[in-house]
Amino acid sequence: MSQPVRVTATPDTLALLEVLKAKHGPLMFHQSGGCCDGSAPMCYPQGEFIIGDRDVLLGTIGGCPFYIGGDQFEYWQHTQLIIDVVPGRGGMFSVEGSEGRRFLTRSRLYTDEEWQVLEHQPLVRGALVSA
Repeated sequence: MSQPVRVTATPDTLALLEVLKAKHGPLMFHQSGGCCDGSAPMCYPQGEFIIGDRDVLLGTIGGCPFYIGGDQFEYWQHTQLIIDVVPGRGGMFSVEGSEGRRFLTRSRLYTDEEWQVLEHQPLVRGALVSA
């Protein structure tokens, strides 16, 4: 079995990311567990959001690092995050808001086989990407 990924994106998301990278340069994501805007995946120019020591790097989508808050990771560690895009305005600080679309997190539980591979993988906490 190949290594399961912790975060992936739909083709529509990847297409929107190309538009956003052309406008804003390198981007990054952060998924927190807060209310309101904080419960949506937020997309920022790289370096404009400070990654905490407990934040977990889940992987990349469209070449953009994707982090999740440490507490939120504890709740969602058994699920693969699937980043999608839907019509509407996103969070006021997330760069896709001006495009009339917003990012949305969907998820699915890992299979038993996938979880057996992932449960012992070391996690990367804190920022790896410099501004």
